[in-house]
Formats: sequence, structure tokens, C-alpha cells
Amino acid sequence: MVFTGIVEEMGEVAAIDRKADLEMWDGSKSEGFVLKINCKKAVTDAYIGCSIAVNGTCLTATKFDDNSFEVNCAPETLRCTDLGDLVVGSLVNLERSMAANDRNSGHVVQGHVDEAGKIMKFTREGESLWVQISLSEKLLPFVVPKGYIAVDGTSLTVCEVNQREKWFNLMLIAHTQQCIVIPKKQVGDRVNLEADCLGKYAAAAVGGLRDRVDMLESQLQATQLGASIAAAVIPKK
Repeated sequence: MVFTGIVEEMGEVAAIDRKADLEMWDGSKSEGFVLKINCKKAVTDAYIGCSIAVNGTCLTATKFDDNSFEVNCAPETLRCTDLGDLVVGSLVNLERSMAANDRNSGHVVQGHVDEAGKIMKFTREGESLWVQISLSEKLLPFVVPKGYIAVDGTSLTVCEVNQREKWFNLMLIAHTQQCIVIPKKQVGDRVNLEADCLGKYAAAAVGGLRDRVDMLESQLQATQLGASIAAAVIPKK
């Protein structure tokens, strides 16, 4: 199950309920965070347990009707995303999970948000809108010029990356501006960021190889050092 980053509609937060009596698997009660979102398209063909991306966060529908659905947000979800910033009336990007026979006009988006960045600046250029977003040093290696990134669940192309100041920017065409929530946010607002998962897998594979090379180089250096010491202390015949 994946998403494409092509937002299907903007929904509106209808209710936020911080419940203290959500039932757990063992029948005990625990605190939870429940979002109710009004929408139209996202509930088409919905079922209990289906996945819907809310601002790029893959969430499980626990209730739905013809005009809305509900999802529970785990503590880890609230720590890693901007969903905790939502209030009643907030607009959110919505996308149903991709069907097996669909075309992917964006990129492979898992709905597993890496972190929440902050909008630093909006700049207009003709009909287009530049958006500059901060990110952490941890995520920087996975964000590259002309690469993909999902911002609040929207598949977008990275334009420039500033490694020293830890930001990247992107450009929104007029059509995209009308379909997603980013232009409706303010400077300083948070946005969910998910780097291209293919880059993460590649980095993980290369990282294992790098660790192996580093170990072999350390062994070689130790061997060379040992040989040099031996040569210095063993008298020549």
C-alpha cells in the first residue's frame, strides 16, 4: 500500500477529541487523539481499516459516513507530524491509498512522515509561488536538487538545497496552489516532510558497505602500523 503524493481533495477538520477512554486490545482504557474530517472524495469506496493520508500521514479510518471519516493518532504520530497543530476548521490534504491498477503521477509516498519542517518564506514569481522550508541535519542527505519530496503529502520537486543553512525550496504552479494546503499556511507554520524512500533504501545499502570498508581500512592501517614498528625494532642483518 502506497500513496502517490497527488492530493485528491482538501478536507476540513470537523472535530478534535482528546479521549481518555479509548479501548485497547486487552480491554483497558487509554488516552487517545481522534480527528474527524469532513470530505467528499476520500470516503468514496472507504471501509473500516482503510488507509487515508492526512497531510501525508498514513492513518487508519476507524469510522466514516458519506461526508466524513475519523482516525486515531498515536503519540508517535503527533511527535513526528504537524497533526497536533490542527484546530477545528483547519484544511488538510487528503489522498486515498493507490489502487493496484492506478497510474502514479507523483512518486512513491509511504505516508511515513520523517519530521515536520517549518515554512521560512513565500516568494511570488509570475503565477508561480516559491516556498522555502527548513529541515533537520538528519534529513538533509535525503533531499537533493531535482529529487522528490512529499510536503504535507504533496509530491513535489526539490529546486535548491542549502546544506549550510539547512533549508530547501520548491516552486508551486498555479494549479497546484489551488489544490493543496501549503499556500494557505503562514510563515513559521509546520509542514510534514517525507523524503524519497528509494533514496533511504539506497543510503541504507551503501551505509552497510561503507561500514565494511571503514572496518577493513582500520585493519589495514593497524597492520601497516604493526609492520612499521616491527621493522624499526628488528635489527637488520
